[in-house]
Amino acid sequence: MCTLRVLLLTVALAAIPSNTETISVRRPTEWWQTATLYQIWPRSFKDSDGDGVGDLNGITSKLDYLAELGIEVVWLSPFFASPLIDSGYDVSDYLSVNPAYGTLDDFDALVARAKKLGLKVVLDYVPNHTSDEHAWFNLSRHSVDPYTDYYVWNDGISVNGTRQPPNNWLSVFNSGSAWQWDETRQQYYLHQFHVKQPDLNFRNEKVINETKNILTFWLDRGIDGFRIDSLPYMVENIDLLDEPESGLEGYTETDFYYLDHIYVKDQPENYEIVRTWRNHVDDYSKSSNVTSTRVTFTEAYANLTNIMKYYEYGSHVPFNFFFIKDSEGVNNAILDTADDVVQIITQWMTNMPEGGTANWVFGNHDNSRIATKLGEGRVDAVNILLFLLPGVATIYNGDELGMTDTYLTWQQTEDPQACNTDPSRYEYFSRDPERTPYQWDNTTSAGFSTNNVTMLPVNSNYLEVNLAAQQSSDVSHYKNVEALIKLRRTNVIREGSLDVKVLNDSIISFSRELKNEEPIIVLINWDNETSSTVNLEVFENVPDNLEVLIADIHSGIDVGTKYVKNEISLPPNAAIVLRRDQTSGSGAIGSSDHHLLPLLSILFITLIVNRFFNCH
Repeated sequence: MCTLRVLLLTVALAAIPSNTETISVRRPTEWWQTATLYQIWPRSFKDSDGDGVGDLNGITSKLDYLAELGIEVVWLSPFFASPLIDSGYDVSDYLSVNPAYGTLDDFDALVARAKKLGLKVVLDYVPNHTSDEHAWFNLSRHSVDPYTDYYVWNDGISVNGTRQPPNNWLSVFNSGSAWQWDETRQQYYLHQFHVKQPDLNFRNEKVINETKNILTFWLDRGIDGFRIDSLPYMVENIDLLDEPESGLEGYTETDFYYLDHIYVKDQPENYEIVRTWRNHVDDYSKSSNVTSTRVTFTEAYANLTNIMKYYEYGSHVPFNFFFIKDSEGVNNAILDTADDVVQIITQWMTNMPEGGTANWVFGNHDNSRIATKLGEGRVDAVNILLFLLPGVATIYNGDELGMTDTYLTWQQTEDPQACNTDPSRYEYFSRDPERTPYQWDNTTSAGFSTNNVTMLPVNSNYLEVNLAAQQSSDVSHYKNVEALIKLRRTNVIREGSLDVKVLNDSIISFSRELKNEEPIIVLINWDNETSSTVNLEVFENVPDNLEVLIADIHSGIDVGTKYVKNEISLPPNAAIVLRRDQTSGSGAIGSSDHHLLPLLSILFITLIVNRFFNCH
């Protein structure tokens, strides 16, 4: 009979979930580690003077909105002096404001207002290249010291008596060779992006010192950090070796991805430059006796190994683009199944170096909007992931409303990345559709401008999709983001552990748990056709009775809906956030208490068996 007791004990032990992989989250000690970062595209956010172009004063006028929403950090895309060949990423003067956007006084007023509202301000910094209208380039092309070697110059090679570029490197903007002959200097200069964006020479220490001066200039004006652009391209192979063909389908010989970029991207020297900038920002903070850390966010589309190196070399937050691009940072990310999504989450969380802070990015100025690429029915689901996973959340202006890409004709297209292709392919390459005016209300030009003519056309759906309508509605994407950011500020989301699973092949599920706090559970049905019913007993610490705290607007599920944990049915695309049913009892059970429950069950069964069979 004692054998039966052992068998019963084995059954009881088997009932304890064995597939739980809980990921610990370090308690945040700095403001940026749980920041909600809001990216503003200045050209299309708000026009204050009726010229059809967004500007700094327009942004200042809307800072109250961002503060009320719960945003903590405002990231401003480039507004510097520029001929605007590449929407301001072609900088002609890093230390001044493009007149189209305002003045330095306007910028100072923006920062002052932000500080009064408790908002921090982060600026884009574009170090890889300047505009060919920058004073440095003019002096360099005339070989005026010390600017002679500020850029990457080369004599080229002679093939059968014909002068040619030194190698086969291609422009990111699909325009063919990354080298341009300059008649004035009688040499080629490197431009990895537009022909009017010559690459700076980061092997020149004087250039490094110039970059430090630029950082200092803006830090002196009270900003809280930088988002540093296009880091993989800063340093190239010193021997200028030809790159091999990539073998990728769909690209012509002049397209960037026709080649495999092993010599112009992700070179080891890039990381040391990042360390230099991090040290400079840290030294500035120490010497200025500021009480708040100045932060560096870094942009790099690359593979996981190369991205993780940025942590090691000083980036506070290397942007996580794996919900946007694939594992090599080339093609669009595959997000077809729940498993696809969960793998991206666990891959990032488990590969971060010790002490790293996680971050999540689903959309930005360079990629199709969430509502377009994943479907309007998944807007709330994505925002739930964005705001309730651990670490930094970055949202692109308009994604809180579920704004969609705007269709633009070939004639309306401005993006050089698209204009360098042709009318049959431009839509795949154009970044203009996600850069159209913010939809504030249903008035002229969606409330973006009093002008009927705007920098890019307003999306025709602005009459229904706009902030004013969503603020006045009982349920909306905006209302859900507002609720998510409020929940995001709780201790359990700020520092609770993460346990993420795929249930029934289609349900993305995760819990956020912290001792002495009520756990938060997220369920998202990633199947857009089939309902699914799940049992949450696979999570150790989930209360028996649950209620809906937040639900996506298309789910048909109301906030406050009650569930028992072993039977929760989700319609297609439905996404919900659950907590303990507030009417089913009081008090939160600490994680350590929950872990005792299976052991108590075993002891109870053992006592019953012993007594019944009189084994002693």
